[in-house]
Amino acid sequence: MKEIFELVKTAVTALDAKKAEDVRVIKTAGLTDLAEYIVICTGSSSTKIKTLADYAEVVLEEAGEKPLHREGYMEGNWVLLDYGAFTINVFNSRTREFYSLEKLWQHGEMIDVSSLITKE
Repeated sequence: MKEIFELVKTAVTALDAKKAEDVRVIKTAGLTDLAEYIVICTGSSSTKIKTLADYAEVVLEEAGEKPLHREGYMEGNWVLLDYGAFTINVFNSRTREFYSLEKLWQHGEMIDVSSLITKE
């Protein structure tokens, strides 16, 4: 199994490759037992949200990781992929604004996403 941070980098790179909007990573280790990292991004439509979630899931599965839980896929407003030590949250803009995870986890460490993206 890859190190958790490497998996987060893999997820962020996958989301970036499919043109996810406003990707954020928050390190929540020490603040909660829910996850060490929370990945957040926006898709412009339910189809785009599903595409982003699907691609992240495929790329992470190729890296040896499967989600423990997947939620919200059918509705297409917010897809949550739970990998235990980290989560991926793919929102539409209205739902992202409503739940405001960045504000909820404002005491977490914001990770510079540009440093995580690997180009091939």
